[in-house]
Amino acid sequence: MAHSLGKKIGIASAIMMGAIFLSRLFGLFREMAVAYVGGADVSVDAYKLAFIIPDIFNHITASGFLSVTFIPIFSGYLTRNREEDGWRIFNIILNSSGILLLLLVAFGMVFTPEFIDIAAKGRDEPEFRSQVVRMTRIILPAQMFHLAGGLLMAVQYAKERFLIPALSPLVYNLGTVLGGLILGRFIGMEGFCWGVLAGSFGGPFLLQAWGAGRIGMRYRFRFGLRHPDFTRYLRLTLPLMLGLTMMFSMEIFLKYFGAYLSEGTVAALDYGKIILLIPAGLFGQAVGIASFPFMARMAVENRLEEMNRLMNTALRYLAFVIPLSVIMMVVRRELVQLLFERGRFDSGATAMTAGILVFLLPCAFALSSYTVVVRGYYALQNTLFPAAFGTIAVLCSLPVYWYAMRWMDAEGLALAVSFSVIVQAALLYMLWNRRSGNRESRGVFLLYVKILCISLPLGILAEWFRRLAFTGPGGTGHFKAFWICCAVSGGYCLLLACFGHLMKIEEIKTLIRKFLPRKSAL
Repeated sequence: MAHSLGKKIGIASAIMMGAIFLSRLFGLFREMAVAYVGGADVSVDAYKLAFIIPDIFNHITASGFLSVTFIPIFSGYLTRNREEDGWRIFNIILNSSGILLLLLVAFGMVFTPEFIDIAAKGRDEPEFRSQVVRMTRIILPAQMFHLAGGLLMAVQYAKERFLIPALSPLVYNLGTVLGGLILGRFIGMEGFCWGVLAGSFGGPFLLQAWGAGRIGMRYRFRFGLRHPDFTRYLRLTLPLMLGLTMMFSMEIFLKYFGAYLSEGTVAALDYGKIILLIPAGLFGQAVGIASFPFMARMAVENRLEEMNRLMNTALRYLAFVIPLSVIMMVVRRELVQLLFERGRFDSGATAMTAGILVFLLPCAFALSSYTVVVRGYYALQNTLFPAAFGTIAVLCSLPVYWYAMRWMDAEGLALAVSFSVIVQAALLYMLWNRRSGNRESRGVFLLYVKILCISLPLGILAEWFRRLAFTGPGGTGHFKAFWICCAVSGGYCLLLACFGHLMKIEEIKTLIRKFLPRKSAL
């Protein structure tokens, strides 16, 4: 039974990791297209700021949390062989939430200028604000498709169907890129906004409606506000609507505080965040999404010890995000150059983004781990505690953001993000361990310390080697940047494997056995 479950989680994780890898790849293509069309100038700042109000409305309706709040409810019906009743509550939640969001979108479209006056307080140029207003009004209706798509994906996850939901961000990013590249030559960055709207309809909504139909979706225009499971859904969701989460606050704060700094800072911060989300999303998000339906089922069956074992195993392998982020910090300039430096994105924009990246990447491992730990609480249908914890942590971090910005400008904002994320992830895991009696958590912390003790000195050595071997007169072309990334990363990984083997880190030895022939293993 345990072997079968582990195999299912492994397959689901592989599907999600592959899909998220493609999603991040398409997301990078999207940002590369943005960089090509707009570079890191004021029009890109306006485009990034145009997402603040849609993101807030998305948060208010908890569209991004539908999987973690709805899956336990729907899974309960499936476990009890009452699928018809599960579709009934699906319709009630979809229709009720949809009407709420429709009213919010209409309200937002009318009062967009007033909202932007608050969201972009750091910029007072009338032309800039009017540009943000136009872009915001184009993007706002897309939230309707994300809300419906969130529920449509949740029912597929509950039935252990991962492939079609995994395609949602691919279609979304493809629509955004096509809109920007095709329309960008005529209307500039607004072309990407129309691409966002089209991509949201195609990926999160239309494709997921087809996928849900394949597993037997039964849609009815039905309401039942007194239904006991609708009340339970509200009880689970309200804390998430009213609370402030780590990812939401990071998105908003980087844009809000970045607007107080020089032109192009918001764009550079967002480019850095995109690179940060490569390791955090590829590993943490994939494992978190894939394991959550199984954790939810374990929670329903009161198998808390197995949940702890599953969480600890996931966290142990997420420790490898630490050396990955360290080597990305070492080759930060070459990485940004390879990804973005073309079109209107020049060497100055590369230097600005790379400078931010070195302070942003240290939190990649914590961001990855957080996505797994918080789902443990959600699996127990406890959304109040993580929401309250997140809100308190975010409010406490506000002075850190402000003073870090005043002290170090954009780099200070990036450092504030890293500090806040690491503290929140560590505290949340410790509180989970205390609540659940997780006796193996000490081994997880010890592994992270060992990986840090290896990764950081090797990172310093790799930085010294990169500067000694590859710094010279003349510029660095894309081919040379690629060669530097390969050479430095290859040497770093080889030394990491050797030292990991010497320190008897079992996870590293396991990877060595998988990637090397048995006779060649160290």
